Amino acid sequence: MTNPLDNSNRGRQALPTPPSGWPVGSYPTYAEAQRAVDYLADGQFPVQDVTIVGVDLMQVERVLYRLTWGKVIGGGVVSGAWLGLFLGLLLSLFTTTGGALGPLVVGLLGGIVFGVITTSIPYAATKGQRDFASTMQLVAGRYDVLCDPKSAEQARDMLARLAL
Repeated sequence: MTNPLDNSNRGRQALPTPPSGWPVGSYPTYAEAQRAVDYLADGQFPVQDVTIVGVDLMQVERVLYRLTWGKVIGGGVVSGAWLGLFLGLLLSLFTTTGGALGPLVVGLLGGIVFGVITTSIPYAATKGQRDFASTMQLVAGRYDVLCDPKSAEQARDMLARLAL
């Protein structure tokens, strides 16, 4: 827990601040901006003066596939089986009577039941409002490389050679 009266954090910024610096390059993908900064680093440029900034941020949801009861229950069985096998294996390490097969079977069956329940209830709660699986990403329209003004001209010159 932090103490608001503690003076040891005085030099640190507590809140996020916008990036500062002069633009020395603009790239359509993060990989290209990263390549530019790597090029600067390879050229012994002081990269601690450089910042990569994503501009025009967008939240992108990519739909993977349609959900059905079969896929939901099947996913619950698979994920529950892995969890159950892991817990059964741990249980078998601490069981002194009998073999390791009993705890593994109990863990497997318990995991499958647990997996089916924990995937089916949330899916049923949506009542058909969301019958698809997806991933979410935060992406930028472009990536600007900013540099401290004292070394921005040198960075621009170096990045101009990279583009050649």
